[in-house]
Parts: sequence; C-alpha cells; structure tokens
Amino acid sequence: MELKDWLNSINMNKQDLSEDPEACKKYPAYIVNRCMSGHIDAILFANEMNKNTHLNKDMQYHFMLHSLRKKKRFSPWLKQEKIADLEVVKKYYGYSNEKAQQALKILSPEQIKFIHKKMDTGGIKK
Repeated sequence: MELKDWLNSINMNKQDLSEDPEACKKYPAYIVNRCMSGHIDAILFANEMNKNTHLNKDMQYHFMLHSLRKKKRFSPWLKQEKIADLEVVKKYYGYSNEKAQQALKILSPEQIKFIHKKMDTGGIKK
C-alpha cells in the first residue's frame, strides 16, 4: 500500500484500509502526520499523534481516519531551502551547516568570490 492510498483514505474517501493486518503494520504514521501538519484544520490532530507515538499504528490510523472531516487536502512537500554558496564555505572552512550560514552573513561578495576561486579544482562539474 502506498502513501497516497493512506492519505486518500484519511482525507477523501474515508474507506477503512485496516482490514488487512499486514497493511496496518506498514502504515507510515510519521509521514502521514508530516503531510497533515501542512493543513490548518489538521495540524492539531497531527500534533496529537506526534505526542502519542507509543500508540500502535492501527490506532494512529483510525484516529486520523475518524477525527478529520472529509476534505481535499493537497499541499507541496515542505523542503529545506538551499542556500547559495553554503557548500563551498563549509568545505573551505571545514564548518558545519550552522556555522557556514553564520559565516555567509558576514562574508562580503568579494570574499565569497575568492573562496570559489580557491576551491575551484577544474574539471567537469556534475
């Protein structure tokens, strides 16, 4: 069973997919909660399930299935933004993501250009 089947069951058709005990063991609770947290009417339900991870997957699925109203809920997956020049600053200074972000705030464009020049190894870029 795929993620879209679980989400369609919870959101749109309200069809209970738990008849197959093997399918319920594969219920992706964390991912479903993450998808639901993007909707204003479902965020509190997702948070409740995040607080109660000790419940078995069947109970978590039924909570979401029977608590949320039938509604079309589609949202893009939330992705972390890529920060330009972050990788080259990390490599040049040996910094972590957090320290490299802080360094980018204080580096001038000329300094970043210099770092790019120093880190350029030539060859074909992938």
